[in-house]
Amino acid sequence: MTGKVTLYVTRHGKTMLNTTERVQGWADSPLTEAGILVAEQLGRGLADTKFEALYTSDRGRTLETADIVMRHAGFELPVNQLKGLREFGFGKFEGEYNAYMWETVSKMRGFDSVESFFEALKHEAPRVMIDAVAEMDETGMAENWDIFTKRLLDSMDLICSENTDGNVLVVCHGMVINILLSLLDPDRVDGPIENASVTKISYENGKYTVESANDMQYVERGVVKN
Repeated sequence: MTGKVTLYVTRHGKTMLNTTERVQGWADSPLTEAGILVAEQLGRGLADTKFEALYTSDRGRTLETADIVMRHAGFELPVNQLKGLREFGFGKFEGEYNAYMWETVSKMRGFDSVESFFEALKHEAPRVMIDAVAEMDETGMAENWDIFTKRLLDSMDLICSENTDGNVLVVCHGMVINILLSLLDPDRVDGPIENASVTKISYENGKYTVESANDMQYVERGVVKN
């Protein structure tokens, strides 16, 4: 009989490419000063939480965030890197301006603006965007929806098979978290995932439950008051 596993799924701290509004999927960039600070705050905010295991993607920004969080939370765990937790692979759009990519996708799908694209498609917008990027990527490096979502769910299942009870910290990426929410509890999807926010997903009796999403309370708890 297994118990309840609670995944504390957090987005990495803010990076250089985040700051310059550029597409960052499999491409990587280091944390900025603001990104380091929010990771430190998250660590202090999680100091009273006992974790049984730690998982990250294999991108440097999640590894850097995990190291900072552990140091400021006061614990040390082996870092389990999962390639399956990587951000979506944007192919030829990696490093482009976010606005350019969204405008290109919107036009390709027959919309005259990004706003009309989102207004018409609502919760379906990420899936349509992902498949559009894959279609337009003549390099063959971009993923489609089926490939991306399968590796995310496979990674979740792997983590929960390796941990049968307690809390697990998972450091990954914004779109990863939003797509997991769209798959597990679409009503929880509500705008971009904040850097260092925590989304709690529990696993018990073979079922995933989203307990909270995009929660900044742990960061707020870790802010040093002057």
